[in-house]
Amino acid sequence: MRPGKARLARTAWSCDDLLMRTLISLLVWLLLTACNSPHPDRSGELEASSGLRVLTYNIHHGAGTDGVIDLERIAAVIRAADADLVALQEVDRGVERTGRVDQPTELAALTGMRVIFEKNITYQGGDYGNAVLTRLPVLKHTNHYLPQTRPGEQRGMLEVHVIKAGRPMVFFATHFDYHADDTERLASADMLRGLVEGLANKQVVVAGDLNTTPGSAVMGKLESFLQDSHRPEDGSGYTYPAGEPDRRIDYVLSHPESGYKVVSCRVMDEAVASDHRPLLVEFE
Repeated sequence: MRPGKARLARTAWSCDDLLMRTLISLLVWLLLTACNSPHPDRSGELEASSGLRVLTYNIHHGAGTDGVIDLERIAAVIRAADADLVALQEVDRGVERTGRVDQPTELAALTGMRVIFEKNITYQGGDYGNAVLTRLPVLKHTNHYLPQTRPGEQRGMLEVHVIKAGRPMVFFATHFDYHADDTERLASADMLRGLVEGLANKQVVVAGDLNTTPGSAVMGKLESFLQDSHRPEDGSGYTYPAGEPDRRIDYVLSHPESGYKVVSCRVMDEAVASDHRPLLVEFE
């Protein structure tokens, strides 16, 4: 082979080698990026899946039973649940007691989920209310103030329309009144019934801290048009107080026409992050 041709051959080989090295480097970078991504986008997978996982959690503005405010601890519970829809109660945004932190935005960042937050009251220079976290596509949302029969804290109910398994569904996330008298809770149950009956789509799930126990007049009214996810084989279902729960006041309910079948309903084993334990329900 003449020297000129040899030089050409070596040059061609070097270009091929450079291209191969570049492709390998690009492939390694893509793999590392995918592996190191803290919150991979699973929205398409979750939307297409026929199963539905719902978490409800009163986070007590991030304050645990140890007195420590720790949103990462709350976020770790939410990530472990791997839920499609998360209803959060007692959420602060810009409130003095929690360092003016925008908790909804912070929890969205820590979990890699979309967030919808609505305030029900102004508190310590900020907002206080309910939030929904989801990876599902959101069509629309609105906030409803719950009826008040006495002076006190305004409560609310978030109505969020999403797409799941190619179909629209409606998720209500709420926090009922806490007083011993059932009056406001009964009025809230009536309001919820009116909202549900006004929906053309009965793919409906309701989740939240209802501040009432099984067998109460409030639950009787709610179960006249919704079905409780708790089953005898699921144990007590106690969620409050977190340290040694002795009552069931957090619920996930669904409309009978939704076709959702409960696969599991369990209280997650977390006794410190909040004064409530989280409740996780899986439907098929």
